[in-house]
Amino acid sequence: MRITRRTLALTAFAGAALGGLSLASLPAAAQDSITIGVQVPTTGPEATYGNDMFNAVKIAAQEINEKGGLLGRQIELTAGDSACDPQQAVNAASKLASQDVVGVVGGYCSGATLPTLKIYGDANIPFVITASNSTKLIPANPGNAFMINSTGADQTTKAVEFMESKGIESVAIVNQGDAYSQDLANLTRDAWEQAGKKVAAFETVNKGEQDYSALVTKIKAADPDAVFWTAYYADGGLLIRQLRQGGYRGTIAVGDGSNSPKLFEIAGRAAEGVYAFSNPTAEFLPKAKSFSETYKKQFGNAPGPYAPLTYDGMMLLAWAIEKAGTTDHGPIIEALASADGQEWLSGPISFTDENTLARSNFIVLEGKGGEWALAE
Repeated sequence: MRITRRTLALTAFAGAALGGLSLASLPAAAQDSITIGVQVPTTGPEATYGNDMFNAVKIAAQEINEKGGLLGRQIELTAGDSACDPQQAVNAASKLASQDVVGVVGGYCSGATLPTLKIYGDANIPFVITASNSTKLIPANPGNAFMINSTGADQTTKAVEFMESKGIESVAIVNQGDAYSQDLANLTRDAWEQAGKKVAAFETVNKGEQDYSALVTKIKAADPDAVFWTAYYADGGLLIRQLRQGGYRGTIAVGDGSNSPKLFEIAGRAAEGVYAFSNPTAEFLPKAKSFSETYKKQFGNAPGPYAPLTYDGMMLLAWAIEKAGTTDHGPIIEALASADGQEWLSGPISFTDENTLARSNFIVLEGKGGEWALAE
């Protein structure tokens, strides 16, 4: 069965009508198809990111199929909704593994990606992780997973270098206790102290909190030069707004989990001047111009922050399948490990011995006029 734009759109609509449990799942029984799993949150608080990532995979699959597919066969997609919840992610991964997918692309919330590594590892399924970047994923990786977003350690290096360049001496770090935000918070705290700087406060809050008044009071009393929010945009936007409303006037920075344009919708004018340590996004990637135009035409809005990486993840997996010359998992994993500078939208891809991206891809953004711009 050939994937057309209309087929993908209709299937996505049908999946959404079923509550997102099988968004854009396509028939996998045809003999002339190769089934690829897409693990992303299509429901829950981070669904905006997840659906955006899935849209990027659709575009990549369409382009590949229009050129003849993989090994002479057409790509079909089947989604596993992680909902950024560990248990639901396990269920989604188990579903994908039972469908005998050739490989899996995706992975957003690190805390939800972490428990799926064993499932895909036990089945020896190639897994290209396109957003999740907690260093906690590294020791849990059985060897079949490959991270194409730079790790939290790389982000920490960028954050420390940037804050030092701004003359910041003390920082308050706030996380939500999950694998991603706690890992980034811990790494930053340790690196900041090793640099001889002061961590004025180190706080963990619950996901979904609405009232940060007590935290704002505590941060103001600690009087840090900067506040670093290491979790996601939905709650980060609220904290930023309440910090500014409460009178905090220092620097505010956020991690890549908050690099969404939606941060501006939630924080409003308070997001002006906020810095974000971000993976490369489409508007700052010259090679993503055509991709962005296609994305806008198909989906009616600009691609989100993880769309280029996820497009690249699908292209990388396709490259590995072609190089392996087979749909057998083992040779595809070997091909992925051999990547040596393959490049599509977001920069060259090769891996360390730990299957992490062998370079840092982080850039610094600044909120200006209700959108992100490259920081000067």
